[in-house]
Amino acid sequence: MNIRDHQGLQLLLYMLASPTNQIISISLLHVTTLCRALQLEYLDLYLIHWQVSAKPGKCKFPIDKEELLPMDFKSVWEAMEECQRFGLTNSIGVSNFSSKKLQDLLATATIPPAVNQVEMNPLWQQKKLREFCEAKGILVTAYSPLGARGTRWGNNEVMECEVLKEVSKARGKTVAQVSLRWVFEQGVGLLVKSYNIERMKENLEIFNWALSEGDYNKINQIPQRRGMPKEEFISVDGPYKSIEELWDGEI
Repeated sequence: MNIRDHQGLQLLLYMLASPTNQIISISLLHVTTLCRALQLEYLDLYLIHWQVSAKPGKCKFPIDKEELLPMDFKSVWEAMEECQRFGLTNSIGVSNFSSKKLQDLLATATIPPAVNQVEMNPLWQQKKLREFCEAKGILVTAYSPLGARGTRWGNNEVMECEVLKEVSKARGKTVAQVSLRWVFEQGVGLLVKSYNIERMKENLEIFNWALSEGDYNKINQIPQRRGMPKEEFISVDGPYKSIEELWDGEI
């Protein structure tokens, strides 16, 4: 049975490249091995996960700071392009790339990234990055639209936001529905995960209503702050010495 057609569901299969698998020969082997294990001919989407590399031989996350290495963006992207040319993946993209890093990548790419998967929610709206990606034909996909509460990298700030609580109460919706609806209305892709059946149903109930101008006036006033700055990638001996350098000022 093809994993894409499981019990009548159409599945989009994508993979994030680990920091130690970002050279051509290893990437090709990695994707080929995964496709064979899943009995697939190809992936739908193959993404660079983070804009750092690690010393070969280990597959550990978070990466130990002494293992951090600068990424050779040109060579890494050439490896991704080869995976697409060989038919191992339909599309290639990136994750957690700033506007500047995307611009640097586009300067040498022969196949532009189809997707930039980034943290995005009403508390981190990514307006500058969304405008840049739209101009370049890159689809933004929002992960952690609810703040990834309950994970080791997330927090409760989205779900506990007083502005979102006020809007949700006035609209007769939940905070989660207001946040997801806001992301949906920005015209980006949306990634949300739950193992709870009731929450899954709740997450789907965002398509038959819309936020009002008044709702937007309130949401636009929410102070902006990146929820996952990734301090673990900052090291005096590593490729990034500060949060500002990691995100090229988009903080």
